[in-house]
Amino acid sequence: MTTYPTLYTEKISEEIDKTPEEYLPALLEMVRLFRETVTLKPAELSFRQGWQEAMNGELLPLDQLWEGVDAA
Repeated sequence: MTTYPTLYTEKISEEIDKTPEEYLPALLEMVRLFRETVTLKPAELSFRQGWQEAMNGELLPLDQLWEGVDAA
């Protein structure tokens, strides 16, 4: 019986095998960028980024932070 993660690993491997060699660097970069956008940063990095944004004046007024949250 194939487990869920193994099934996707196999399918990804099949797609990589079908990809021409000259496109592998671009594919690798796409996979890395995808992983970085879907995984959470460690709390320390998130705090540092937020602090840097605040220090650079990248702020929103408090009353705008919740706009659209309850919109369905």
